[in-house]
Parts: sequence; structure tokens; C-alpha cells
Amino acid sequence: MDGVFSFVIFAGLFYLMMRYGCGAHVAHGHHKEQTSEQPKAIIDPVCNKVVEVDEGYGKLHDGELYRFCSKECLDKFDVDPVKYVTKTDATGALK
Repeated sequence: MDGVFSFVIFAGLFYLMMRYGCGAHVAHGHHKEQTSEQPKAIIDPVCNKVVEVDEGYGKLHDGELYRFCSKECLDKFDVDPVKYVTKTDATGALK
């Protein structure tokens, strides 16, 4: 009977440590702030639609990646990228 009682005590302590102690982070992580890991909304520069990160088409222009909702918007951008890309500084003024 003494062995069963010891087992129950240690099992209870083990459960509490795994549920509320250091072991809780193994199963659930550290619950980091979710906003820092979520990507910003990507706007198609041609039609101003929101494009998901894993959808649509991408184009690298002047070292910056632009995403497009459709092949048609990508083709319009390829014809005249300056029309759709405006560079601004931190104050919002055009460069």
C-alpha cells in the first residue's frame, strides 16, 4: 500500500509541474505575441486588392517584392512599373 500512495503523490506532482510549471511550455510554447509573426497585408499595386502571401504572382522590382492578384495585373505592371510604384520617404513625401 505504501508503494501505491507514493506513486499517487509523485504522479500528482508530475501532473502539476507539466500542467503549470516548466513543462507547460513544452506542449504550448511560450505564447509569443502573435502580431509580430503575422505578415502584413500585401496590396496589389495595380488594382489595390489584398493578396495573400501564398497566392497570386510575385515580381521583384528595384529590390522590392510586389505581389499581384492575377496574371493580368502582373502584365500591366511589366509594361509600365513606374506608373504603379511610387517611392516615399518616412514623412510621406515623394522621393
